[in-house]
Amino acid sequence: MVSDLLFSELLLFGLLWLYIILHGLWSHDRATGCQTTSTPATPPRKRASDPQPFPGLTHKPSCAACKPSEEPAPQPPRCPPPRMVSARGRHHEVDTSHQFCPHPPCDYGGWVGRGNLRANGHPNAGPWRQWHCVACGGYFLETYGTLVHGKRVPAERIVYVVASLAEGLGIRAVARVFAVDPNTVLQWLVETADHLQAFSQYFLNDVRVTQVQLDELYAVVSAVKAGQVSEGEAIERLSRSPHWVWGAIDPVSKLLLAIDVGERTLAMAQRMVHQVVERLAPGCIPLFLTNGFKEYATALLTHFGQWVQPSRPQTTGPAPKPRWMPLPQLLYAQVVKSYRRRRVVRVRHRVVFGTVSGVDRVLEPLGWQINTAFIERANGAIRQHVAAIGRRVITLCKGEDGLRHQLSLYQTYHNFCLPHASLRVPLSQAQPTNGRGSAKCWQPRTPAMATGLTDHVWTLREILLFRVPPWPQPQAL
Repeated sequence: MVSDLLFSELLLFGLLWLYIILHGLWSHDRATGCQTTSTPATPPRKRASDPQPFPGLTHKPSCAACKPSEEPAPQPPRCPPPRMVSARGRHHEVDTSHQFCPHPPCDYGGWVGRGNLRANGHPNAGPWRQWHCVACGGYFLETYGTLVHGKRVPAERIVYVVASLAEGLGIRAVARVFAVDPNTVLQWLVETADHLQAFSQYFLNDVRVTQVQLDELYAVVSAVKAGQVSEGEAIERLSRSPHWVWGAIDPVSKLLLAIDVGERTLAMAQRMVHQVVERLAPGCIPLFLTNGFKEYATALLTHFGQWVQPSRPQTTGPAPKPRWMPLPQLLYAQVVKSYRRRRVVRVRHRVVFGTVSGVDRVLEPLGWQINTAFIERANGAIRQHVAAIGRRVITLCKGEDGLRHQLSLYQTYHNFCLPHASLRVPLSQAQPTNGRGSAKCWQPRTPAMATGLTDHVWTLREILLFRVPPWPQPQAL
């Protein structure tokens, strides 16, 4: 009984003591809050949201690709020779418009479609036709200067092997499917890449576009530093090095203007923009759209800039130095993405060169806004068609040159052989098909057809058997 009374007294005393402490703390917080509200807080300084004008550079940025090369591009030695017209016999039914005499001493050597070639049958009952040049009296096969020249393997097998590589199959997988040695497949790939580079350089000229989107795609290549390990150990221990696949596309026609491999540096950005400028027609300055990589601005300013003399701010004093400024026609905008935990949390649009109204004037007729969606979609297609940079694959490229060979194959395959669904046009009259199928109502078109570089969908066999002339000849097209 006594213990219960003592416990009750102690509990009552503790409650009273807790009430006194809480009442004192509440009075102190209230007094402090009243004092803080009486003093006005200074508003934070707001940063100016208006973009500042570009001040210009005191020196012109240098581009290694713009320096004159030691080997100049081949140029026609003189005016085209007169066209030959045969007056004897009936009209020739064999098409010679894309053939030329390969002999340098010949006056007609290198000139396409001049009427100096005659068909001379098939030597030894072979599959390839022989041509005879009336001007110099020389003979050569129609496969001279192509991938299949001098090979005993049927041309169809070579075409199927190259087509499998273009569709994304690895080198070893292609070797197993067609029962060919992997080294042979690799050799065919190298020869094909050299041929397709000349093919693209011949056709991708004087291109007129209104927009160009540029982006970089992360890739991993395998390489070994020379001299550190033996050849046998090098096969077992391959060191991986990060590289980037750079691409430039016209979003309207889906034409891949340039594609290259290199590190993410200013020199590589300069090289990429230089390749795009070589493809464009003289005087063509399209709208450029990229991500937030800052080196693109310097690269574009290098190739689309001019010296401007600023006005004197005062009547006395030294004159200001000239500034390297972008051309008035240059329009350049960026899509800046902010990431958090590998997810996009914010997207901002920034106009670097030009004005917002000028950028909208180019995009409004198509109903578009500032974006890089087309080149990002092209990056996904590159991963699908190039086995060396596919996601989560064991087919790694052994070097930068090998990856560049596969990309050269894909660029030509994409531009000339793959019809794009968004580029098709309706036919004026439906064409019936063989059998009971529905009539054809659409004409398929490739990016090269949409740009006006060609008038038909090329097959891979046509490209591999096409003899690239030594210099541009627009009249042959």
